[in-house]
Amino acid sequence: MTALDALLVLATGLGAGILSSTVGVASLLSFPVLVALGLPPVVANVTNTLGMIPAGLGGVVGYRQEVREGGRVAVVIVVVCAIGAVLGAALLLGLPPGVFEAVVPWLILFTCLLVAIQPRISAWLRARHEQQHGEQRAERRHMSPATTAFATLTGVYGGYFGAGAGVMMVAVLGLGTDLELRIVNGLKTLSLMVGNIVAGLIFVVVADPRWDVAGLLAAGSLVGGYVGARIGRKLPDSVFRGAVVAAGVVAALLLF
Repeated sequence: MTALDALLVLATGLGAGILSSTVGVASLLSFPVLVALGLPPVVANVTNTLGMIPAGLGGVVGYRQEVREGGRVAVVIVVVCAIGAVLGAALLLGLPPGVFEAVVPWLILFTCLLVAIQPRISAWLRARHEQQHGEQRAERRHMSPATTAFATLTGVYGGYFGAGAGVMMVAVLGLGTDLELRIVNGLKTLSLMVGNIVAGLIFVVVADPRWDVAGLLAAGSLVGGYVGARIGRKLPDSVFRGAVVAAGVVAALLLF
């Protein structure tokens, strides 16, 4: 690896870390760069997963207030995403290549639609509850069994494939709870960190990463993750929602 290559990987880590803590599509940037540098796809995938772990750490530190405000939801997210990542990694190792990839772009596009219309769905559900019960619906500050199940499935997807997993978690928590969007973004970043740690530990056993590349990527992503969290906390809800949808659409189009 030349000095120019090393600088490119470091800058890629910085940019991917910012994307991870804002719109949740870091691999759109980092994975293609690693492949372009000549890493085989499997090695690039493992190296990328390991290199993006610090992005999650930096992002969670940046979102520490939001994660604390998430309370019990944050604890549930850690548990279900860890379990989901193990199951997802097992599916990756056990299923033939290409089993799931054909539906991934459509899944991401559907998730983008949910993120875009989530405020209208939530308002309709509140109005319907008031009509049926004659009282205002209490704020949902905890995850229902259905929301927990969908969060677990998102964790499985993150461990198996990963592209757009952050967008999916925003949709799940946005529809399944009444948490503020900034808290949802912090919890999304937490979920990506947990998934990367668990999947990375598993993938290290089955494939040899490029540790020099992973180290440079990690250094850049640690800073990028923290910077991205500082940016994400200041974004208005409408801007953040639009950015998530746009990133998800780009991810889906690139995967077709």
